[in-house]
Amino acid sequence: MIPASFDYQVAESPEHAVALLTEHGDEAKLLAGGHSLIPMMRFRLATPAVLIDVGRLQDLRYINATNGSIAIGALTRHSELEHSKLLAQSVPLLASVAALVGDPAVRHRGTIGGTLAHSDPASDLPAALLALGATIVARGPHGDREIAITDFFTGYFESALADDEMIVEVRVPVSTGGWDYQKFNRRAQDWAIVGVAVAQGGSGVSLVNMGSTPLRASATEQALASGASVAEAATLAAEGLQPPGDLNADAEFRSHLARVLTERALVAAGASST
Repeated sequence: MIPASFDYQVAESPEHAVALLTEHGDEAKLLAGGHSLIPMMRFRLATPAVLIDVGRLQDLRYINATNGSIAIGALTRHSELEHSKLLAQSVPLLASVAALVGDPAVRHRGTIGGTLAHSDPASDLPAALLALGATIVARGPHGDREIAITDFFTGYFESALADDEMIVEVRVPVSTGGWDYQKFNRRAQDWAIVGVAVAQGGSGVSLVNMGSTPLRASATEQALASGASVAEAATLAAEGLQPPGDLNADAEFRSHLARVLTERALVAAGASST
């Protein structure tokens, strides 16, 4: 299908992008890699009046070590995460998950900031960042503000970003403890039917496609912290959740997958009770 008509503007800097967002309000959308937004526009699921192209802002493409964490520019592409030697050493979970996103075409255009802003509960990287305890830096007309990732996802395709804000950086604590990512899908390029990310030996466990947002498996984390075995903790992975049902899987099957994949991921990460 053909998208609805829209105006197109190119941002010359992050500040210029924020000024354009402030001018156009909720009628505007930022365009980075475009692999999520453009298909939605073609199906008329998104009909922005203005597209603001931020894909040329090279100063938002970086991966740097700083004060015990890794700072990642919002326009850093998935392929850059995948091949970063710094991430492989300091946050290997993130580099590994980036390598599983879509196909090479998607990884060479998609950006970490765009993935977070899109807030798709079936995406791989948001769940990994949730398990890692990342912080998101958003820039608006009044400057920068930090948003804990646990507060960022507010609903299906919804986030804590204001209409006049854009993500400029993601900060991830150095995390070299036991980690793993388990993803169940029908084909390699498909969205996860269910995915599980484990960081720091099980202190962070998050789930893909088990609700309207990426979710922490809180019951599993608490059980491990209370001394439960890995097998016991994994049985609680879907506790209190309302997974969606669709053509790929119903809610019961997703809950089953969450328990199975969580146990596999915890074992691979070398998790144990504390």
